[in-house]
Formats: sequence, C-alpha cells, structure tokens
Amino acid sequence: MTDTAMTYPAGKESGQAVRRKTSLLEVDALTRRRNAAERRFKIYGIVAILIGLFFLVALLYAIFSNGLTAFNQTFVSVPVTLEKSAVEQAEASIVKTSRYNAMIDEALAAELGRAGIATEMKPADLRKMLSSGAAAQVRSFVLANPGRIGETVTFDLLASSRVDGYLKGRVTRDALVNDKNLDAAHLDLVDLMQDKGIVEKRFNMDFITGADASDSRPEQAGIGVSMIGSLYMMLVVLFLSLPIGVAASIYLEEFAPKNRFTDLIEVNISNLAAVPSIVFGILGLAAFIQFAHLPQSAPIVGGLVLTLMTLPTIIISTRASLKAVPPSIRDAALGVGASKMQSVFHHVLPLAAPGILTGTIIGLAQALGETAPLLLIGMVGFIASNYPGSVASGFLDPNSAMPAQIYEWAKRADPAFYERAWGGIIVLLLFLMTMNIVAIILRRRFERRW
Repeated sequence: MTDTAMTYPAGKESGQAVRRKTSLLEVDALTRRRNAAERRFKIYGIVAILIGLFFLVALLYAIFSNGLTAFNQTFVSVPVTLEKSAVEQAEASIVKTSRYNAMIDEALAAELGRAGIATEMKPADLRKMLSSGAAAQVRSFVLANPGRIGETVTFDLLASSRVDGYLKGRVTRDALVNDKNLDAAHLDLVDLMQDKGIVEKRFNMDFITGADASDSRPEQAGIGVSMIGSLYMMLVVLFLSLPIGVAASIYLEEFAPKNRFTDLIEVNISNLAAVPSIVFGILGLAAFIQFAHLPQSAPIVGGLVLTLMTLPTIIISTRASLKAVPPSIRDAALGVGASKMQSVFHHVLPLAAPGILTGTIIGLAQALGETAPLLLIGMVGFIASNYPGSVASGFLDPNSAMPAQIYEWAKRADPAFYERAWGGIIVLLLFLMTMNIVAIILRRRFERRW
C-alpha cells in the first residue's frame, strides 16, 4: 500500500509538482521519537515501582528482624521449696519480697549444685541473672495457691534483660565492662546453665497479654493492656463516627440545597481532613478534659478525639460512594411513586454500602495508628497494670493504646524496650492488615458494577 506526496523541486514552477511515493509502513522521525518517549516512560514507571518495592521490603525486613525476638523470652527454671515458716515470715515482714528473694537465691544455688555447675558467686550475685520481678511472681503464686505451701514448685522465672539480650545477641561481653548488673562471669555461668537446660528461650505469651513495666523490669513489659485500650477506643470511634458521618453525608449529598452555606461546609470538611492530628489532640484536651472534665487518659476521651479526626474521612468517602450510584436509580424509584427519603434509604444507600464500609474501616485503621492526639490527652504507657474489671471501667479508667505504648518503649534507654517497640509494631501491623482485609472482602462482597 502506498501513499503519494507532492514535492516541488528547485527550478520548477508550482504547477509542475513531482509525485514521490512513500509507504504507510515506513516509520518517520516524529513517530520514532514518540515511540522512544513511550518506552522511556514505561521504563521510568517500572523503575519507580521497583524502588517502592525495595523500600517496602527493606521496611518489612527491619520490622520483622528487630521485632520477632520480642516474642521470645529467656526463662530460668528454678525449683523453689515453699516452706511454711519461710512463707509466714515473708508475709509478716514489711518488705515481703525480700524473704521471697532469699528463697529464690537458695533454690537457684541448690539447682546449680545439682546440675554440677560450680560457682563462687554469692546468692545475691546469682540473683542478678533473674528479673527483679521474680519474687513478686513467686508471691503471687503462693497467694493464689495456698494449698501448695510446703511443696517444691518449679518456677519458670524471667531472666534479666541483660541475660536475655546476651542470648539474643543484643548484649556482648565488651558491653558489660562498665555494667553494674552483670559481668563476664555471669555470662559464662549462663552458658553452662543453658547447656544443662536450666536456661532456655521460648515463646513469651506475656508479651501479648501483659501490661507495661517499669524501667527496671523491661523483660516483663507486654502490650496486652494497651491492646484493650485501643479496642475500647475503636468501639467509641465506630459507634460515633459511622452514624454521624453517614447521616451528614446523606444530607449534604441528597437533601441539602446547593448554596454558599453548603459550599462553605464542604470546603471546611475537606480542610479538616488535612488538619494535623496533633491539632485534634489539643482540641480534645481543651474540650473534653479541661471543659467537660472527662477522666484524663481514659479510652472514651481518646475515642472522642479520634472520632473528630475520622469524621471528615468518612464523610468524604461516603459522599463519593453516594455519587457513584447512577442517577437512573433515583429516577426509577421516584418514577414508581417512592418519596425522596425512600429512594435514598431503600435504593441508593444499600448500593453505596460497599464504599461506605470501606471508607469507614480505612478511617478506623488510620485512627488506630495515631499517636500524637493520645499523648496530649495523657494516654501514655505504664498507667494501667491490669485489665479493666468491667465494660464501664474499660471506657472510663486510665489506659494506654498501642501506638502510644510503642512510642513510650522506643524512647526508653534499655535496648530491651526498643526490641519490644519493634514487636509492638508487628502487632499493630497485624491489626491494620486485618482491618484492610476486612474492607476488601466487604467491598468485593457487596460491590455492584454499573
């Protein structure tokens, strides 16, 4: 197939044009440049995706390589004889844990002797290998099981954070040169105890179910109580932001007149979605704590603050879902005699439900990871040591939340807390992934294609 072009060679008049035949399959210079630009653009896109994947893999590797060790903990198995006289003495003394510490010291020294491990350390020096909360653990067992007094009970006591860090490679012998808690002799003893099965690492359920601990007991810190605090906050956010956000969206999209006032409201909602979260924290501190006198550090206050922050996201996503429903649905409902409200609630709203649910869950996931507003209202770590006793206390008693707890661990000096911060990030990511998977499933389940 050919095409013709008119050319006018030099010396010829315009009426004496010469025809030059060219093929349609021949690629001219302009087309070649355009095709080359398209190829470069594809390469740029692939490179951008690869860079993004590289940083994602690097982030996940950093999180899991640093955080998975938080789910394992070093335990020391010590058979302790709970002599009745010793227990009575301990309970009668002012400092009750001191006598329990003496019982543990004697039991640990005896266990080393039975294992054939010779040491010249004093019992008080041996105790440095154990957590400072070991005595409280034994006492709690005695109070919970008074019938076991007089027996020999094998306790799996937490090792100190230094011993745990040594077995995990976090603490080296050189790092203990100026350490007041342990020295190289303790580490030699730990190696012998590990060979004899007295010291071992295993899964630490207390990290998932426990509460925060003081700076002197990082090995006892857990994220369980703060998980409950986050749960109660998310319940407040869900039961407030979903009905308020959906109702506001339906009114603005379906019923509100189009005038300057509603335009101003829409602009303000869009602006609120971009306001930094710390501003909502200041607002919550002033409105809910200083003015309304709600309990400080309570999940209900955190839920109210996060509700204010989540509402613009839910309103915007809900209005977009309502707009996506074809106008023919509304016209058909009105044409068969339905009222405006019936057409919206019986036809439009069910069809927009997938987008509404998706936006709501994404908003909740965003609220779950917020830290700055919670710090301003006092929801920091180490303020709740037990699970709430009732539903009301769960909302009103002081508690922490997962992101605030992770922040508190990350800023503490002991490397064991830093390890737990990474482990807390893994737990938080699992929650966020679960919520996003639920959003995808709901969208796929109820989605309608037009």
